[in-house]
Amino acid sequence: MSLFHPCIGPALPPDANTSISGASRAVQSPLTLVMTIRSPEDFNILDERIKKIQSAPLEKNPIWVALDKLKIVHFARFVFLENNTKLAIITTYDGSFDDYLNEFIDEIGDVFNVLLQHMKDAPPLPVQRNRSAFRDYIKANDLGGIPPFYSAYPQATVLDIQASLSQT
Repeated sequence: MSLFHPCIGPALPPDANTSISGASRAVQSPLTLVMTIRSPEDFNILDERIKKIQSAPLEKNPIWVALDKLKIVHFARFVFLENNTKLAIITTYDGSFDDYLNEFIDEIGDVFNVLLQHMKDAPPLPVQRNRSAFRDYIKANDLGGIPPFYSAYPQATVLDIQASLSQT
């Protein structure tokens, strides 16, 4: 009997040849960064700045420009949580965490510098000169997930997908 539906039989054993076994080899990785905002005043400033950045034309939005240039991020979004006391940055990216983080620091480190000014326990700024502390902060505030990380296309990178859609 299934955990979620009483009419479905038992789950396959973990060693069965299923797409779940390939999930651990996925080229994509999730990041669920949840940071605590210092105060309601800081929330107001963050809200205004994020809305300003996100409402800019795509070619002038530093985040979109960086994501398009890097070609390693599948999805990215900002979410305010817990009555606007936390900010989540949720992404799915290709490659290693360290490569992803270093590319972000190089391309939009100044955006992180602006955001982190308003976070509790933020690392020393600027992030460009404090990479190790920034990495530790991100690792400490990444919620992770309960494995496995599902992907409908576990072996496809952003570049693979764009090429298959003829969008490169």
